[in-house]
Amino acid sequence: MSERRLLRAGSALLLSVGLSLGLAPDVPAAAPAAQTSDRPFSLPFAEPPGPDTWLLIQAYGNTVFAYRFRDTVYVDGQGLHFGIDLAAKCGTPVVAIGDGVVREVDSGYHGAGPHNVMIDHPNGYASFYGHLLARSTLRIGQAVRQGDAVGTSGDPDLTCTSRPHLHLEIRDAPGHVIAYNPLTLIQADWDRILLAGTTGFGFEQDLTDPRRWTDPMDQPRTSFGYPLVNDFDAPWPPDW
Repeated sequence: MSERRLLRAGSALLLSVGLSLGLAPDVPAAAPAAQTSDRPFSLPFAEPPGPDTWLLIQAYGNTVFAYRFRDTVYVDGQGLHFGIDLAAKCGTPVVAIGDGVVREVDSGYHGAGPHNVMIDHPNGYASFYGHLLARSTLRIGQAVRQGDAVGTSGDPDLTCTSRPHLHLEIRDAPGHVIAYNPLTLIQADWDRILLAGTTGFGFEQDLTDPRRWTDPMDQPRTSFGYPLVNDFDAPWPPDW
């Protein structure tokens, strides 16, 4: 076994011991119950998807891109892409996906700069809007309605030419320590939306279980700060 896998195994053992002693942080056993439907949220853009508006370019979960950087960029998110990336030109209006209260504005803790917003919703979820072009005019504690303006989409590289997009996450509220697959919680025609865009170069395969986590709708939740879930012994595409 490689040194890295020994470290992973050690981390998993420590986590198991911590859980048995009641030392590990509490993690919800399941997603919060939706109040109105299985998909209680709407899309973060008022305009419909399309080549002139916005496209899904990376799905949530075990994407090939996230797998490449599972030990660096995505290590705190168990090696998963813990949101969805929606390509849109800089300045595209971003709207709230549900009613709620603004919890954070420009939090550096969650990344996704240069600007971002976290909204807590009454159904036990929170929505996070990252890579906004400018600081949102929303204030912490302010109530918002579904469809209200959150800000405008930007570019994490501050160029508006390299990779302008909105990074959208759905987490638990109020803890913000669990991320869920937005595709399963946002009401949209995802079958058609997924026909366009790169969707993160597809999903990484574990050749010992090649169909696991290769469906955009069937992805594991993310528990931040826990060990990697996709450090595969037989990955495809091969490890870099």
